[in-house]
Amino acid sequence: MLAARLVVLLVTVGLPVRDDARSDPTSIAVTEAGASNAALASASMAGAAGRAASAPAPSPSASSATAASASAAVQPDAELVARGEYIAKAADCAGCHTAAKGGAPYAGGLGMVSPFGTIISTNITPDPHYGIGQYSYDDFARVLRQGVARGGKRLYPAMPYPAFAKIDEADLRALYAYMMHGVKPVAKPNEKSNVAFPFNQRWALRFWQMAFVPNEPYRPRADRDPQWNRGAYLVQSLGHCGSCHTPRGMAYQESGTDESSSTFLTGGVNDHWFAPNLTGDSGSGLGRWRAPEIAAFLKTGHGAGNVAYGSMVEQIEDSAQYLEDDDLLAIGRYLKSLPPHSQSGTYTPQDDVARKPLNGSRVPDALSVGFNVYRSFCAQCHGEDGKGVPHVFPALAGNTSVLAEDTTSLIRLMVEGGNSPSTLTGPPRQQMPRFADTLADVEIAQVLTYVRGAWGNNAQSVTANDVSSLRQQLHK
Repeated sequence: MLAARLVVLLVTVGLPVRDDARSDPTSIAVTEAGASNAALASASMAGAAGRAASAPAPSPSASSATAASASAAVQPDAELVARGEYIAKAADCAGCHTAAKGGAPYAGGLGMVSPFGTIISTNITPDPHYGIGQYSYDDFARVLRQGVARGGKRLYPAMPYPAFAKIDEADLRALYAYMMHGVKPVAKPNEKSNVAFPFNQRWALRFWQMAFVPNEPYRPRADRDPQWNRGAYLVQSLGHCGSCHTPRGMAYQESGTDESSSTFLTGGVNDHWFAPNLTGDSGSGLGRWRAPEIAAFLKTGHGAGNVAYGSMVEQIEDSAQYLEDDDLLAIGRYLKSLPPHSQSGTYTPQDDVARKPLNGSRVPDALSVGFNVYRSFCAQCHGEDGKGVPHVFPALAGNTSVLAEDTTSLIRLMVEGGNSPSTLTGPPRQQMPRFADTLADVEIAQVLTYVRGAWGNNAQSVTANDVSSLRQQLHK
């Protein structure tokens, strides 16, 4: 239904255009997923994972080629290039523009699944033929702020240009210096994305971009201190957190781009991962987290008893762990300032470990399928009391993902398994086994229902149909 609506919106050019939108937009954004963070974790057209992307350059005009050559001839100082490298890590550019299984950095080739097809990331090394080697700074800025490559080719919002539109001028110039002088050129041809008609008609993206892409960089709020503004800038622009953590509208646009929106960062599904609520909800959000715990989570993948999973693992490994501590704390400060929205689930800490009746079910634990599955397959790592092992296995008691209304990630973890991040300063990577061939759909549903109602957790049950439906989508 969403795809059908977007077809009508794009083909009939009936998207609502903001009063301040320009006929030639100056900014762009895309998803990961993610981040994803993330990720699109992974990134997709929605969400998580998002990363900077650019299309392969056609033969440049003489004037453009001259400008690009002149730019390349000017060697920037080492400090500017180093600053650009930091910006590239903060924006997680390599995460999307590096193919899996040992691909050359920034040479593209990573497939990002979206509802409209698979989008293949492009080569953004300074190779003059297949990459961005002939891009002038203005060409580069137009890609990141407007989603338009050289030759007028419009980019899919699998690249988070609606967020990158908010990057300030100094950071953008540093990033350009790094991409041109700090990245090794790779002569790798770009692969064609597999996007079905009518979504392969890129001209229609012009109207999407006019309607949904911000047209100016982030502007600090005068009523907030520098740390808060720094955190807001990183979250909204380079970090592109909203690409995965903000739900999408009917035209697949982020339903909010900053704290003025009640839907901003309230959670979204990307590539069959649910990026959780980052607002102050005390159940499924960050209401019970402290800012230093958020910073620790971004640096190591562990914080407040939670452990990163899904596409967020890659986002932490490729991006967040490299941020300076002051920037991580600024992000934590900003996220902690967001009021609770889209509240779901509650947690009431208990001294005992007895399960409270959930949704009218008063089946004793000894007769509960969920309890017995948990005791047989889960308690060894997560504990009989659901408290896990600090810095090793996550606690399930009070876990924000356990309490989320959307159970996509919980089901996927049970079906496919997963792993924690491997970082420079964090604990060793741990694996969660897959249970696709061990447990039936009804057993997965019942153990998740048990977990969502034990140890003071209170969230809605999971059905066997929920598990079966997601399993079918994952195995397509």
